[in-house]
Amino acid sequence: MIEGARELYQEVILDHYRRPRNFHALDPADRHAQGRNPLCGDVVEVYLRLDDDRIADIAFQGQGCAICTASSSLMTEALVGHTVDEALELFASFHALLTDEGAATGGELGKLEVFAGVREFPVRVKCATLPWHTARAALEQREQPVTTE
Repeated sequence: MIEGARELYQEVILDHYRRPRNFHALDPADRHAQGRNPLCGDVVEVYLRLDDDRIADIAFQGQGCAICTASSSLMTEALVGHTVDEALELFASFHALLTDEGAATGGELGKLEVFAGVREFPVRVKCATLPWHTARAALEQREQPVTTE
């Protein structure tokens, strides 16, 4: 990765960590799920409000490391306005970015591509994907809390 790009990515992650977007409970919420990463201590709750099959609003609360908080913040910005199926496709693409060395980064993920470097740190992959797994659980209306273990 080019050094200038790495610095920009770090700035984006730090900005979303320090000033997370959509960091609040959503009331009323149509869907809700909780997630935990016992290894890092991350705890995330995701709230969704749907308009038919489209995510009209999404928010999160919790405590987490910089990677988890930034991922949660960027996720909420990325998912709002998408249909449930589109959100699940975006989850799959994001997950592939973090876990598949052959995953292409052609810009389709937009700002979410700042997490591409996390792939080099397997323990941090769980931090970045926890909010996404939690959002998927909310979309699928699973009652059991999500865990990375």
